[in-house]
Amino acid sequence: MLPTLRTIGSNLRRSLGLRSLQTSTTLQHDSLFVHRDSPEDNPDIPFEFNEGNKKRAEAILAIYPEGHKRSALIPLLDLAQRQYGWLPISAMHYVADMLNLPRMRVYEVATFYTMFMRKPTGKYHVQVCTTTPCWLRGSDQVMDAIKKNLNLHVGETSKDMMFTISEVECLGACVNAPMVAINDDYYEDLTVQDTNEILNDLKAGRKPKPGPRSGRFASEPLGEPSSLKGEPPAAGFGVRADL
Repeated sequence: MLPTLRTIGSNLRRSLGLRSLQTSTTLQHDSLFVHRDSPEDNPDIPFEFNEGNKKRAEAILAIYPEGHKRSALIPLLDLAQRQYGWLPISAMHYVADMLNLPRMRVYEVATFYTMFMRKPTGKYHVQVCTTTPCWLRGSDQVMDAIKKNLNLHVGETSKDMMFTISEVECLGACVNAPMVAINDDYYEDLTVQDTNEILNDLKAGRKPKPGPRSGRFASEPLGEPSSLKGEPPAAGFGVRADL
């Protein structure tokens, strides 16, 4: 049987020591990785820590010994973001100057970690986990409920700057899946009804109670325990008598 063109090509690449190149689809994300000057984000917009945050910045810097102050980069960027609501380039320059760092070093960090929001973000940043444990427990339904309730798509911010939706990877609350993080609070064991109640409370200016919505206190099993029901055996239990 005559060899096919694919077989001939494969044999030729092998004889020349060439490897086949494989590509995957380009991953998309709602975060901004490349800066473009805009009216709301450009180096001419002034930024500096307010008096309270200047004291916090000094306390953060005091943690690190001389010669290692640059290790304060992430907490200082987080402090800037909390003050401004998101992280503009002028805030990045301010932190770079404070740490005597090249601006590129700050750009590298701010664009690597998705915790840093590089575009205007709503008062409530709704981060929906859709990784496997949450997906298996209904994160698609939770996401659909959020998009319908807020009339937004992933990556969008409401016109009143109250809500921003992001789809994120695992936030570490898998045993309480599905879950959503809103700013610094976790809302877990969610149903569609729970999700709508949380969003409606935020719209009305109320603070929903964070944590599991199923009645669990933390991450204990639902219902009665299935193991470790009694007192643990005494030391030496099960050890051979002749030892």
